[in-house]
Amino acid sequence: MVRLSEITFRLPASPESSRFLGELRTLLAQVAYAEFAVSEPGRAVDRLTLTPPRPFGARPVTRFELADVPAPEVAFDTGRTISVWSDDTADRPTPSIEMADLTHRLSGHVQRVDHTGVNLPGGATSPEQWRELVGALASAATMYRYPSGEQWPFVLPSSADELRDDIRDFAVGREPRFELVYDQWLTQTEWQFALWTDLTRAELELLFPEPDGITFPDLEEIFRVVAIRHPWPGLGIRFDLCYRIEDGPSDWETGEWLVTEGGRIR
Repeated sequence: MVRLSEITFRLPASPESSRFLGELRTLLAQVAYAEFAVSEPGRAVDRLTLTPPRPFGARPVTRFELADVPAPEVAFDTGRTISVWSDDTADRPTPSIEMADLTHRLSGHVQRVDHTGVNLPGGATSPEQWRELVGALASAATMYRYPSGEQWPFVLPSSADELRDDIRDFAVGREPRFELVYDQWLTQTEWQFALWTDLTRAELELLFPEPDGITFPDLEEIFRVVAIRHPWPGLGIRFDLCYRIEDGPSDWETGEWLVTEGGRIR
C-alpha cells in the first residue's frame, strides 16, 4: 500500500521566503515537535518540520521549505502537487497584518499546531477533480469526513498498522492534521494554519481586534482568524488561532470526533 509520508509547503527560494520561514520559526518556538534546519551553517532557516508526536512512527509529517519553484505550492510525496490559483479579482481586500507583526504579538503563546490545510476554489477545481484528489489522498492516508457534511476532509497522522486497519486509539498528539477544503465561492487558493494558543477568546480579541482579526459564523467560540500580507500573488494565507481549552482534552483534540462521527474515506 502506498503511504502518504510527507506534506510539504514549498516557497520560492528568495529573501522574502527566508524571512517568512524565520518568522514561522519564532512563532512556533514553543512547539515541542517543531524542528528547524539550515542547508549551510550561519544561513537563515530553509526548512521547518512538524513531526507528529503520537503515535510512534505516525505519518505524514508536515514540512515548510524553500525550493526551486516559481510560486508557492503544496507537494505530497505520493506525487501530487497543489498550485496557487486566482481569478484576478481586482478589489480583493488586503490583509492588514504582516507576518512579523503576527509573530510579535503571538510570540511565546503558541503551544501546538492543530492542522495545516489548503482551501481550493471551485473556479480552479471541478467536482470531478475534487473527488479524484480526495480519493487519491484517502488511498494513501487515514482521511476522514467532516461530520456535519461540509467538504472539509481531514488527514490524521497514523501508524502503518492504522493505515491498513483504522484509528482506534484517541490521544492528544496526533497532529498536525491536514485539511482539504472545497469552496465554490473562494476566489483564490488559500493556505490555513490552525494553532493552539494559551490565550482566551478575550485576550485574542484584544491582540487582534477587527479588522486585524475576525471570526467565522458558528465557530466564534473556537478560534479567531488572522489573514496576513505576503508577496505571493494568487494565494491567501490565514492563521486560525484556537482559544485556550480549560477542560480537556476534547474529542476534537484527540481526533475521536472525526473518526467516529465523520467516518473514514476509503
